Amino acid sequence: MRIYNFVKPELDYFRENCNFSEEELTFFNYRAQHYSHHEIAVKMICSQGKVARLVTSVKTKIRKVQKPGSEKLE
Repeated sequence: MRIYNFVKPELDYFRENCNFSEEELTFFNYRAQHYSHHEIAVKMICSQGKVARLVTSVKTKIRKVQKPGSEKLE
């Protein structure tokens, strides 16, 4: 499942429980709004490599707090 496929209560749960850094939260919010990685790199004024690292760190944190039985993040 992709971040933009989560419903609002799930997004709020992750925002509250994942302990995202400021950059990770910005990335997470952009993905929730269906922005592409390239668009996020432009908006955050960073490289696509940095965005790739944010993808990894955000997904890792989501997996750690994801409720048992919920769909897994790709």
